[in-house]
Amino acid sequence: MYVFDDRIDAGRQLAARLDALKGSDIVVLGLPRGGVPVAAEVAKALDAPLDVIVVRKLGVPFQPEVAMGAIGEGGVRVLDDRVLAMTHVSEAEQREVEDRERIALEARSVRFRRGRTRIDLTGRVAVIVDDGIATGSTARAACQVARRLGAARVVLAVPVAARDTIEDFADADEVICVAAPPNFRAVGNHYRDFSPTTEDEVIVLLDAAAKRVQLGNAASEPDSDRDVMIPVDGIRMEGHVHVPEVAAALVIFAHGSGSSRHSPRNRFVADVLYEAGIGTLLLDLLTPEEEVDRSNVFDIELLTRRLVAATDWLAAEPETAACLVGYFGASTGAGAALRAAGKLTERISAIVSRGGRPELAGPAIAMVTAPTLLIVGGADTNVRELNRRALETMHCENRLEIVEGATHLFEESGALVTVANLARDWFVDHLLERTNQPVEGTQR
Repeated sequence: MYVFDDRIDAGRQLAARLDALKGSDIVVLGLPRGGVPVAAEVAKALDAPLDVIVVRKLGVPFQPEVAMGAIGEGGVRVLDDRVLAMTHVSEAEQREVEDRERIALEARSVRFRRGRTRIDLTGRVAVIVDDGIATGSTARAACQVARRLGAARVVLAVPVAARDTIEDFADADEVICVAAPPNFRAVGNHYRDFSPTTEDEVIVLLDAAAKRVQLGNAASEPDSDRDVMIPVDGIRMEGHVHVPEVAAALVIFAHGSGSSRHSPRNRFVADVLYEAGIGTLLLDLLTPEEEVDRSNVFDIELLTRRLVAATDWLAAEPETAACLVGYFGASTGAGAALRAAGKLTERISAIVSRGGRPELAGPAIAMVTAPTLLIVGGADTNVRELNRRALETMHCENRLEIVEGATHLFEESGALVTVANLARDWFVDHLLERTNQPVEGTQR
């Protein structure tokens, strides 16, 4: 049985256990990569700054999976004297391994922070967060590094952990854990969605946290960030709305599966749009039970009907009633977005499709009036050709962007960033600029 929907849910549950720390001089430190989405939720809930704590294992030269120590930023090095005594690794061999790992560590630190300096831990409470702990070796190294960097107190906080690992965890002053099941096998077994976290997602989360702190934390940015239930067809669609304080535009995310609001790719793009001043609705068009029947994923009429219902719901909500609305469709959800836009010609102002199936919109695609951007991966040959053909039947302003080397899910390094930036610029041009709203965080 799953304990957490995804890392976002895990972070919120963990934050509830850490509420006593709110108001303290704390820094939340996520362990890249999977620990950062969890840490981001904790930092938001505690109104605390967010940073990463980058550590690299020092593997024994002839048996790299065995850690003889770890290194961290600021020249910190932690050695395991017991392992060194058993393996007889010389100082010269230690230096060779450390030099190699130090290069990798510095490169990762620079990429994550993008010019920001490491947050000073001197005299502060360091809250180290990961998405879960099995053996605890990385967490131990992170705790020791935080202490060497000047933390007055070190708190290890995780959603789930092996019970025997945290029962005798001497490297932290306190361990906070939501669940420690007796039959622990793997961290991912306790998440419904344990999709890999990309470096690009880590960067967006850190950028967003830095902006929040710069603006004076949540008290200075009273936006709407909430889960919603939208009734349709006798069921309730689950969604998540994130709207800036002054909302002029909002994008609804449509995906053919039933887990759109949990999709790390959709969340990544949504964060980029939000940073540009655009609200988002991440929506599950199907219930978990409906998604089991794969035919529902391709039932474009069903998906369209529910997308229209979500659009109507937004129009009735006071905080979003005046917003210009755009659609971001992925896979079969793009077909539904185009069909819905063909029906709601006066109400949809822009559309972006990521790896979409526009041909599934059928004849309705010729009725679309909203400016439409189709984004496909260069290596996604079948879908690329379908998108090329779709352009020939569209009469609205349109463009096809091919992300070279990318496959259908845009999992290649930098591919999703390209998608997010293209979508952001398209929606800024066709939503925000129509409302004459200032655009924050968008390079033009």
